[in-house]
Amino acid sequence: MTSSNGGGRISATGKTPSQAAAAPDAWQATRAQTSLATQFLKDADDYLEEEKRDIGRQTHANERELFVSCAPAEALQQQFEHLRPEYIAVHDVATTSSRKLLAGVAAASQRVMQKLVIRRQGYGTALATIEFIELPTSDGGLLRMYTTDAQTDPASRPEIARMLLAFSRLGVVMVGDMPADQLPEALRPLHHQMVAGPWLNRHVLLLPLASASTLITQGVALTHGTGVSVLTTPQVTRPADAWNFISGTWTRMRQNAPAGAQPAPALGALQPAGGASSAQRPADLSQETQPMQLAMRPMPPVPTAADRTAERSVLARYVHQLSELPGVVSCCVFDLATRRPLAHAGSKPNDVDLTYHGAELLTAMSSASRTLGFGHVLPEAAITLGSHHLLLRAVPKHPGLALHAVLDKVRANLTLARLQVLRMDSLFDEPPRA
Repeated sequence: MTSSNGGGRISATGKTPSQAAAAPDAWQATRAQTSLATQFLKDADDYLEEEKRDIGRQTHANERELFVSCAPAEALQQQFEHLRPEYIAVHDVATTSSRKLLAGVAAASQRVMQKLVIRRQGYGTALATIEFIELPTSDGGLLRMYTTDAQTDPASRPEIARMLLAFSRLGVVMVGDMPADQLPEALRPLHHQMVAGPWLNRHVLLLPLASASTLITQGVALTHGTGVSVLTTPQVTRPADAWNFISGTWTRMRQNAPAGAQPAPALGALQPAGGASSAQRPADLSQETQPMQLAMRPMPPVPTAADRTAERSVLARYVHQLSELPGVVSCCVFDLATRRPLAHAGSKPNDVDLTYHGAELLTAMSSASRTLGFGHVLPEAAITLGSHHLLLRAVPKHPGLALHAVLDKVRANLTLARLQVLRMDSLFDEPPRA
C-alpha cells in the first residue's frame, strides 16, 4: 500500500521507492561485515575455556579484578577449589623480600608486576590487592608467581597468605635473619596450617636469607604429619640465586611427577613480554633447560640485629622530635608493605591505628596516581579534617617506610608544620651513634 504526499510516493514502511530498493543492498553489506557462524559449545566450561584457570577478569593491562560477597580468603579458596590453577606462591617469614624477588625476576625478563584486586560486590570497595608476575612455560602458557604479602587489613593478610600457599603447586618460603631459638616459633603457624588443612600443596622450598644450618632442622620438622616435601636451600643473597633454586625445583617436580599425574609445565626461557614474535622464539620450548642465569642486582644485605637496633633508635629519635613540634598530637613511622608500626610518639591515636589508616590512605592515593598515569612514587599528603590535620609522607632514606602524623588544627600551622617536618630529614644524614 502506498500513499501520495505532495509530489513523492511513500510506501507503507515510510520509505520512498528508491530508499526501499537500496535497503536490501545496504542490509546485505552490513550483514556481510558482521555475520558470524553460530557456534555450539557443549557446556559452560567450553564457553569459559580461555580464562577458566585464571583468577579474576582482566580490567586493565596489568590488573585483574575479582568481585566477591564474602571474605577475600574465603573467596580465594572457592576460586582455587573450582579452577585448580597452577601457580607458585612466595611467602615471607621475618623478612619482606618476596616482592623484591618478584620485582627482580620481572625486571630481568622485561616483564611487569601485575595485580589481582579483590573487590566487594555491589560496592567496588577494594578488600585486598595481591601482586604477581607471569612466567612463560614450555607448553606456550603462562605460570603465575604470587607474593603472599597482600595489601589488605591486618586480619585478612595471614588468611590470604594461607590460601595462596595451601593451593599452590610450589610454596616458596623466604626466611629472614633471626635467632635460632625463635625459628621454631616463627614456623609453627605454617606447620599448623599444613596439618589442619585444607592443604593441597605438596612441595615447599625454604630459602634462607641468612645461615641455613638451623633452618634445615626446622624444615625436617615441617614434614612431620603433613606429607609435604620440604627442601631447604643454601643461603640466598641475590634474586638470581633464588630464581635458580625455584626453577630447578620446579623442573625436578616435573620430572618426578607420579605416573598418571598431570606433570607441571616446564618453565621456558624468559622472553621480554611482547618482544619476540613466535617465529623468533626457540623451536622446541619443551626441551629441558638448566636453571636460568639472570643478570640482576644483588638483593640488599640482610640486616643484622645490630642494624635493626640502630635503625629503630634513629626512627625513635625522629618521631620523638616530631612529637615536640607545636600542635603535633601523635605520630608514627610504619612499614607500608607489612603494615607494622616501627616507632611512635605522642598520645592518641595509637601506633596501630595510625599505621592501619595511614597505610589505607597511602594505598588509595598510590592507586589513584597510577590509574591517572602520574607514576608510582609514594604520595605526600596534607589532609585537613574538622579539628585536626594529617601529614603523610615517605621516610627519607628508608624505602617502604612512611610517616603518619596528627596535628591539632587550633595549635598547629599546617604550612609551617610541613616545613619543620622537612627540616627533620637532616636527622637521617647524621652518622650512626655508637
